[in-house]
Amino acid sequence: MKTAIVTGGTSGLGLAAAQTLAEKGLRVYALSRHGAPVPGVTSLACDITDADAVERTVAAIEAEAGRIDLVVNNAGFGISGAVECTTPEEVRRLFDVDFFGVVNVNHAVLPRMRRAGGGRIVHVSSVAAPVAIPFQAYYSAAKAAINAYSSALRCEVAPFGIDVCAVMPGDLKTGFTAAREKNVRGDTEYGGRISRPVSRMEHDEQTGMPPEKAAAFLCRVALRRRTKPLYAIGPQYSAAVLLSRLLPCRLVSWIVSRLYAA
Repeated sequence: MKTAIVTGGTSGLGLAAAQTLAEKGLRVYALSRHGAPVPGVTSLACDITDADAVERTVAAIEAEAGRIDLVVNNAGFGISGAVECTTPEEVRRLFDVDFFGVVNVNHAVLPRMRRAGGGRIVHVSSVAAPVAIPFQAYYSAAKAAINAYSSALRCEVAPFGIDVCAVMPGDLKTGFTAAREKNVRGDTEYGGRISRPVSRMEHDEQTGMPPEKAAAFLCRVALRRRTKPLYAIGPQYSAAVLLSRLLPCRLVSWIVSRLYAA
């Protein structure tokens, strides 16, 4: 039986992915800060911003399961607000979870996968990485960092039989929306251009793709024989990412500005 670790695996996309992998016959360990129970899955409390706690948890999983075949780095949260009105402390907290949490998990699993002769790591990124969203600059930056890190890591570890890729969801109907840390400081100076786009974006999320559908796509990628470096989830987001590469940068910037910064 193959063994999978899913971070942020007790809610939203992570929960749906953990349950889907378990239904497909994998032994799944869901990591979260509080270790909430998940039917059919072993749920463990682990703060991924604590490198020592991650190492202890991964070592315990390996000792129990024998090896680690798959890791889905899903844990993360969002912040919104104007760049100039977001404190460095808020930015560091976001990167601590969304980027360095991934680094901590991979530091623990990579040597084990290398010694075992293979494995797969799937990073949950966002369409906000290639198409940066105004008033979500830091979330976009964290996910862009994940994409670059994922692509470089893929090349580094391929000779060891370790496959790495990233999947980029768009708008998902999950608790991520309610958990977002919304900062409207400076909204008066910005003429309401902070609060209006965030409200519009949150409406799009709450009418967006159900997490189960996104998880089904993610798990198909996670279990296929070979992967591409990057995947967008859903045809409309695949088209958006493609257009962002093909259209002139100035035109892409104008379109994004009209959608999210007007």
